[in-house]
Amino acid sequence: MTTQKTPLPFAGHPLRDALYDELHARPFQFVATPQLISHLAFKATPAEQGRALDLLGELCRRYSVNQPGPETVSYQQEFGEFTVRWDKHMEFYTLTVMRGAAVEAEPFRHPVITLLPGDWLAALPGEAVAAFHLAVDGGELPLDDDALTRYFEGQRLVTSEPKGGKAFFCTAFKLHSDGYGRFLIQNRGISDYQMGRLVQRVMEMETYRLFAQLSIPTAKRLAPELHQMDCQLADLLARVPTIDTGEEERTLMQQLSILSTRLEIYRTETNYRFSATRAYHDLVLTRLKNIREIEVEGHMTAAEFMTRRLTPGLRTCESVQNWMEDLSRRIERAGDMLRTRVNLTLQEQNKGLLSAMNRRSRLQFRLQETVEGLSVAAISYYTVGLLGYLLSGLPLEAWHLHKNAVLALLVPLVLGTVWGVTQRIKHRIHKEPL
Repeated sequence: MTTQKTPLPFAGHPLRDALYDELHARPFQFVATPQLISHLAFKATPAEQGRALDLLGELCRRYSVNQPGPETVSYQQEFGEFTVRWDKHMEFYTLTVMRGAAVEAEPFRHPVITLLPGDWLAALPGEAVAAFHLAVDGGELPLDDDALTRYFEGQRLVTSEPKGGKAFFCTAFKLHSDGYGRFLIQNRGISDYQMGRLVQRVMEMETYRLFAQLSIPTAKRLAPELHQMDCQLADLLARVPTIDTGEEERTLMQQLSILSTRLEIYRTETNYRFSATRAYHDLVLTRLKNIREIEVEGHMTAAEFMTRRLTPGLRTCESVQNWMEDLSRRIERAGDMLRTRVNLTLQEQNKGLLSAMNRRSRLQFRLQETVEGLSVAAISYYTVGLLGYLLSGLPLEAWHLHKNAVLALLVPLVLGTVWGVTQRIKHRIHKEPL
């Protein structure tokens, strides 16, 4: 029922309505006793979730009932003799089929999911992670050991009395011959609303439990790989003190880079899954706390079972994730250490190159000075020669001068002039920017 809202006299946040609606997106349903329920949870991409919603609309058209909207997050509708509920989550969607009918002597022989069209079920997108049946009994079913053994095909059972003893809960947390899990709840004095809350919490507990376990096989697969990488890193670090050449340093740096890249690939692949595992595990523990179990003598409660079986798996995932983080830090430190060593080697090489360049510069300077001296001598020699030709054309004898004496007097003057001009040119070149 939609209520007409009076406009506010001030500006409201655009998400204000969505914030209120979020708390009521998946309301608890009323579950009458007795009831047969089948629950499916499919791991799906956003595109697959969209196709699942389209298929739900197709099912509604087949049965001529109201269809879900394009942005529907939670949908529940009567389909005649059964009820369908569809919920969208972050990485999966759930489909719950319910039928209010007396539970037979074999409560799981005729599950309610068989009422859905087979071709429609086969077309559901995604991968089914959770698939189980849940029977809600009003007290007609016998719950002695022989009957429970028959219902659950001889599997070891987890039983308790939820809601402070006002209900009986039984499951094996295993798949049975039909490929589905099985849960049995007997009502011992709770209302339909309380039963709805209990049923929803049991379904969520099992769904979140299975999604929490998705990362456990990955963690077990990665553990030997990380052990191998740890040994490789230790071997690389042990070789660092024995490195003598730059080629060995480059080879070691390359191997360290390959190791780091491989680890980053593992971290990228698992970071979301391991984070989701922690979140799902917390939700499982919350649902177990809300069920308020009382122990049945001789049997484990669901909370005790999860603590003993699920929590160690979570610890394995956390251990592997922490291992990867620690290995990443150690690889980074090893890289820094090796780069420091390479930098020191390069500094020594650069120091040697600079010393060699300084020696070459000094040699070049001395050679330049020698060439300058030779150049001054050569230029002076040719200048004096030219002056000799010039003096040959002059009447030196009339002036009472001797040619050789004049040339001897001109030699110092020529040398001084040539040297001065050379120095002036050199200073000018040095002042000009390169």
